[in-house]
Amino acid sequence: MAQAMRRRSVSLFATDGKPHPLQDTLLAVTLVLGAIAFVSAMFDNLHLLSSWTGLVGILTGAYGQFISVTTRERFALVIGLGASAFGFFLGMAHGGLFGGVLG
Repeated sequence: MAQAMRRRSVSLFATDGKPHPLQDTLLAVTLVLGAIAFVSAMFDNLHLLSSWTGLVGILTGAYGQFISVTTRERFALVIGLGASAFGFFLGMAHGGLFGGVLG
């Protein structure tokens, strides 16, 4: 009896073929926040933006890692987490979360 043969994807970024809307949303939010934190960390006067977006990016990325299902999600989340952490730490070095606001 002939059976239908399915091609299996052997890619590193292969998904399981199921939708993951929550994980994909956390992935997109982490990448956007990481990009904002990374770019704004290059400017000393934007330390509030870089530190807060970095902190929120770290939190969303950590939760995304906790509930991620596929390797593609984990890979992109690590990129976003790294950018968020970079922005957060430089923002903290330039003045912190409340630097100049409370006083």
